[in-house]
Amino acid sequence: MRLRNIPGSREIVAASPSVVREPEKARGRFRELFGNGHPIYIEVGMGKGKFLTTLARQNPDLNYIGIERYTSVLLRALQKIKEDPPPNLLFLCMDAARIEEVFAEGEISRIYLNFSDPWPKDRHARRRLPSAEFLARYDRILEKDGRLEFKTDNRALFDFALEELPKAGWKAELVSYDLHADAELMRGNVATEYEERFASKGNPIYKYIIYR
Repeated sequence: MRLRNIPGSREIVAASPSVVREPEKARGRFRELFGNGHPIYIEVGMGKGKFLTTLARQNPDLNYIGIERYTSVLLRALQKIKEDPPPNLLFLCMDAARIEEVFAEGEISRIYLNFSDPWPKDRHARRRLPSAEFLARYDRILEKDGRLEFKTDNRALFDFALEELPKAGWKAELVSYDLHADAELMRGNVATEYEERFASKGNPIYKYIIYR
């Protein structure tokens, strides 16, 4: 969800060393930016950054990139790491539809989609991040054995996402209709801000892990 415009957010985001400016110029060499050869995990539509920041601190041997379209939202993520930015975490301020322009074939090891905009109108189905159109984009940037994880509280969006898999050539490794009720799946689960809010109200959280 887009936050209200915050004066100065564009300038703050542009000046941050944690934000990659002109990311298309880094295509195929993001590991060089991190200064290591570790796998790269990305979150598409990262929101305020709690999920990815937590993962980056927990897993120093992995690289993480958060993609967020709005500077007013990305600013919140930058505020979280202001005092102690993880060296294995970078952000991109861009539209997710451009990911093929930014990442090279097979450059990414895992993709996270968390509580994506459901775009409820049928005419906007192609804009949904787990749509077949976006799955085709992910297919090209994800390494051969890579995985994509998706979580949402929106049952209609989850059903849509599952229906898109066969037409896009993806398969489900795991499907859960109530993530928080499964102790095994919850082991190591990192919750987003939205997830905490929805789960606290008793809403089931849906999750899948898919591969090609």
